[in-house]
Amino acid sequence: MTTPLEGIKVLDLTRLLPGPHASLMLADFGAEVIKIEEPGRGDYLRWLASDKVGDTGGIFLLINRNKKSMTLNLKKEAGQEIFYRLVKEADIIIEGYRPGIAKRFKIDYETLKEINPGIIYCSLSGYGKDGPYAQKAGHDINYISYGGVLGMTARPGEKPVIPAINIADTLGGTMMALVGILLALQARQRTGKGQFVDISMLDGTIFSLAPIAGEYLPVNTPPKCGKTQFTGAFACFNVYETRDKQYIGLGAGEPHFWANLCKYFKKEEYLPYQYVEEKQEEITGFLEKQFKQRTRAEWTAIFEDVDVCCTPVYNLAETFVDPQVVHRQMVFEMEHPRLGRLKQIGCPIKLSDTPAEFKTPPPDMGEHTIEVLSQMGYSEAEIASFQKEEII
Repeated sequence: MTTPLEGIKVLDLTRLLPGPHASLMLADFGAEVIKIEEPGRGDYLRWLASDKVGDTGGIFLLINRNKKSMTLNLKKEAGQEIFYRLVKEADIIIEGYRPGIAKRFKIDYETLKEINPGIIYCSLSGYGKDGPYAQKAGHDINYISYGGVLGMTARPGEKPVIPAINIADTLGGTMMALVGILLALQARQRTGKGQFVDISMLDGTIFSLAPIAGEYLPVNTPPKCGKTQFTGAFACFNVYETRDKQYIGLGAGEPHFWANLCKYFKKEEYLPYQYVEEKQEEITGFLEKQFKQRTRAEWTAIFEDVDVCCTPVYNLAETFVDPQVVHRQMVFEMEHPRLGRLKQIGCPIKLSDTPAEFKTPPPDMGEHTIEVLSQMGYSEAEIASFQKEEII
């Protein structure tokens, strides 16, 4: 069985979450991903995380399977020369430096396209390669702050709540980088030329604003915190506490789901008021009292037979044993030669003929350095000199 990206070689210069998360998907679908790490430090996620498996961070182990790891000092000229030889045979480069750093290391797109005109060079940064914020440092909380997401994630009169996942990193960074890289690959099939893919996590966050921007842009009036459909403004789309201090997520947003809910509670008089603001306090209060009369498990069983989009609010332990999650292979185990059995998150894209494959565990730092250099034609003596000079 072939995979969609078989024969594609990726040089991944990124660390932490967004870039490695993107190259994970490329690796799962058959690309040869060489993770290039700074000697002595490597990807910070190897040691920065508080929760580790042995000596390695759990997040690192989740997003770096199917890759090779090579250490290379790109601050030294000899390290740059080795990298240039890698570039000649590569298809894709992903880097996550602040704009200008790659040029300082002489590994920017303008330099590398002279070596390989077909190279697809993805630059993944907080604010993009240009604009007044290009040189700003930032993290997910900063991008979603500028992007308006954090400001809208709050109840009326309360301070914003930081989301549990990295929205800008994953949606704005990882996913947009993947789309950009695959589009550039498609274009190269027609033109034979590579190109520069400029990914800004702020841009990607803005693109994800459609559900709330759709309420703002037509009228130019910003929606208020906690007053939109998806932030608890309406009784039909909300979270309710149950008798056992658990929670139920109600998503009866469409009229037919709302009608089914009203009929179940014998409150057909609420049917016309699904999105009437003046009635929301009354309806929400009624539903709060109802949901507190039974446990979460009881409500879950009841709504198996009532079509209203009502589900239990899980913790992660429950999520990863849920029968749908297990059936879809969104959690599985693979063997690591040093760390034993590792639980992994599966691939969310299911292709019927060329599915993702999970072949190798996350690499130790520099595990494949000698292998890669040997394949490039370097002798044992040359490799030994690189080690002595701290180039690898």
